[in-house]
Amino acid sequence: MIGYVRVFAHSNSLLVSHVRNLLAAAGIPVELRNMVLAGGAGELPLGECEPEVWVAEHNRERAESLIRDAMAGSNEQAEWRCSNCGETLDGVFEACWRCGTPKA
Repeated sequence: MIGYVRVFAHSNSLLVSHVRNLLAAAGIPVELRNMVLAGGAGELPLGECEPEVWVAEHNRERAESLIRDAMAGSNEQAEWRCSNCGETLDGVFEACWRCGTPKA
């Protein structure tokens, strides 16, 4: 039986889903846990309610490296303004979420 290890946890389930998609796109099988436990915060310890990303132990090193690179890169990218609709977007987005226009 393959052992799984936690490689990422965060209270923001959208960020957890983003990490899951990043790893899946790299060909790493991923298991999400605790995606619906936020309502249990207060009754359960906070650390046990955070959404988590788990991978097979043999994929741990590669997964952690991809996550580190993605998180470091997301902090360095400047905001940009859509040339079509004027929406201000975070630098990590390659297209406008409002109208779909690609980043110039």
